Amino acid sequence: MPAVLPLIWRLHPGIWPYNARGISFCTRFGRASVGAGAAGKYKERDMHRKIEKVGVMGSGVMGSAIAAHFANVGIDCLLLDLPPKEGDDPNALAKAGLVSAQKAKPAAFYLPAFSERIEIGNFDSDLERVKECDWLVEVIVERMDIKKSFLERLDKVRKPGTIVTSNTSGLSVNEMVSGCSEDMRKHFMGMHFFNPPRYLKLLEVIPTKDTDPEVVAFVSKFGEDILGKGVVLCKDTPNFIANRIGVYAMMSAMQLMVEDGYTVEEIDNFTGRNIGRQKSATFRTADLVGLDVLAHVANNLYEGLAEDDERDMFKIPEFLSKLIESGALGAKAKKGFYVKTPEREIKQLDIKTGEYVSQEKPRFSSIGAARNLATVPEKVKAIVGGKDKASEFLWKNFSAMFLYSAKRIPEIADTVVEIDNALKWGFGWTLGPFETWDALGVPETVARMKEEGRAIPDLITKFLEAGNESFYKSEKGVDSYYDFRDNAYKPIARDPRIVILKNKKEQAKTILSNSGATLIDLDDGIACLEFHTKMNAVGGEILSMSKQAVEEVEKNFEGLVIANQGDHFSAGANLMLILMAIMEEEWDEIDLVIRMFQRMTMGFRYSAKPVVAAPFGMTLGGGCEICLHVDQVTASAETYMGLVEFGVGLIPAGGGTKEMLVRAMDRVPDEAIKLPFLRRALETMAMAKVATSGWEARALGFLRHGDTIVVNRDHQIEYAKQAALGLARAGYRQPRERTDVPVTGRPGMAAVKALLASMREGQFISEHDEVIASKLGYVLTGGNISAPQRVSERYLLDLEREVFLSLCGMRKTQERIKHILDTGKPLRN
Repeated sequence: MPAVLPLIWRLHPGIWPYNARGISFCTRFGRASVGAGAAGKYKERDMHRKIEKVGVMGSGVMGSAIAAHFANVGIDCLLLDLPPKEGDDPNALAKAGLVSAQKAKPAAFYLPAFSERIEIGNFDSDLERVKECDWLVEVIVERMDIKKSFLERLDKVRKPGTIVTSNTSGLSVNEMVSGCSEDMRKHFMGMHFFNPPRYLKLLEVIPTKDTDPEVVAFVSKFGEDILGKGVVLCKDTPNFIANRIGVYAMMSAMQLMVEDGYTVEEIDNFTGRNIGRQKSATFRTADLVGLDVLAHVANNLYEGLAEDDERDMFKIPEFLSKLIESGALGAKAKKGFYVKTPEREIKQLDIKTGEYVSQEKPRFSSIGAARNLATVPEKVKAIVGGKDKASEFLWKNFSAMFLYSAKRIPEIADTVVEIDNALKWGFGWTLGPFETWDALGVPETVARMKEEGRAIPDLITKFLEAGNESFYKSEKGVDSYYDFRDNAYKPIARDPRIVILKNKKEQAKTILSNSGATLIDLDDGIACLEFHTKMNAVGGEILSMSKQAVEEVEKNFEGLVIANQGDHFSAGANLMLILMAIMEEEWDEIDLVIRMFQRMTMGFRYSAKPVVAAPFGMTLGGGCEICLHVDQVTASAETYMGLVEFGVGLIPAGGGTKEMLVRAMDRVPDEAIKLPFLRRALETMAMAKVATSGWEARALGFLRHGDTIVVNRDHQIEYAKQAALGLARAGYRQPRERTDVPVTGRPGMAAVKALLASMREGQFISEHDEVIASKLGYVLTGGNISAPQRVSERYLLDLEREVFLSLCGMRKTQERIKHILDTGKPLRN
């Protein structure tokens, strides 16, 4: 059963033994320790396994998406399902599942071509083919009798030693294989992906009492390193960790809505971005998941938790039952807690009347105050500490979740770390339950709960009586958690590949810093330039620190990594500052800022020491231009990279236009016609194309084939550091500025104008689009040059700046900039 929070937005041979046929491991694990990776819980031993092909049994929404993610990381898949009861094609269900994955939004595949790694078949004709597979993933209907029967059938045809996992969201994994062979039981466990598997980080791994520890360690390590997941080892309890606590919090919200008279819209206002959770909050999330799915998970919890003192919380409220009975199942039925009217108004459900009513855009003083605060813990504390409806709701919802989570130790997990990680990785929360409790103050909140007459779990009472005040501590860059088993704080041991910049700064590793960026010592002769503005937008502070960083690294370090651990690498230049300068007609100031931006990117390009960038998330405009100029890029698989300046009526002027031209021309054989390569660069920028993955960024030319793509972002900074060290140790030499960039001159510009005229005639572009694209073409063809020749990078940078300034002076460009700042959406005027 899929998890209850889908995302809305969202291997390289040099890192892992990876090839087109599969992945092999020969890994050694250290002693058990929480946070050291799930595999660390098992004894040290050697493991030699090779995964060349995976069989996915079941091609529904989850099965096809899981197969897609295995294909994403280079593993061939066999996707099987039942033959349909009607029709001539026995593979129709599996084929439909694959097509569904190919059309999924957000995309299930990093690149559409990766779907070619999946073969389809059916259980009747092709089940014997599971012998070809090294790993079998069962993703059939979530019913114990059906799963047991199918696994026993699978046991008879699998080859001995094959790993078998069940993607169950809450059924007992021990019971599933109670009738299977000893070899099957040794190699079987639950492995719960969250939906959609490509994007959500959590992978719950649930061993049985018979599972070989070596197999558990292998699957956990594979999940972390190859699939890019955050693995949490779970006990075989109903719905494991994330859904147990997450669904409890959702059902608590519904109960409070009934008892205290909140609206759907109000609760979503309280429980979304304002407290560091996904924009979909509570009820939009339920609609996206499917109300029938949410009800199934809650019912499973209610049926399976006979001994739980809060079992009744999982009873489906009457209003939810009525919605499901009426077919209002959420987004898939286009009606749930919200509905879009023919007039495109989004209305909310009134649970008292069952009717849909207009939203009222609630305003609460506590939430207004929290918006001005920098961190999620500060926001949460400000809202709960207020005196309005938002404060009252969140106090009741949070405190119930705190007490319930505490009572679940050690039933569902041994430590607070496992519970917090499960909720953060599976539900997209910034803070887990115990981290949220810390933010509000454990002694203060417990005192308030006692005043309200609520029972406090014994382990919390003893925790406070011992003089403790928080579940987590950080001292000199070492993070610790309180372990209730030993009543002591223990370090959160992490994989050595996980670099946490906050901890580095606490260890006095800061070299230089200002309000927008910090230079940090990563050890081993490598420094890290960290951005920390809002959305990591590039402004004066980052421009200044970048210059200082290059100078410092050239003097005292072996290389530089540009990385951060915000929500996005960089959303580009600070548009508000540009618009303000335009309104004041400070043209010289704008020219100076663009010159500084160009000096920054060229400083990275021609530094005496190697520079490596580690982009992830939104890497747009100026953020993309930075990556275009470094020696090497270590990109996250989830990197959304593009030169999007065209959307605000401008062109890339931080060296981006120049660099796209250089890359295009470097691909052209000397005797070839250059115009097709030029056209591709023009279209990429003029259409403001944004890659939806690291692999697509490579296809669009933003990444080179020598750049690395990392699936697990937790490891990204360490791999970027190793890339910089590798370049330095290989005898890095400072490159020379280019003076030989070929341009086509006026003949090329004539072709550009002809292309744009036909697009304008066909109404594919607006009049102002044509103006901007023509100016972009002017730079790409070398300006006012009569014939093809070679020019310098400096010459092209001057053209970029000239065109950028001319566009800033145009009214329609100013309208585009203002519109996107006001609405967040582009204007096509």
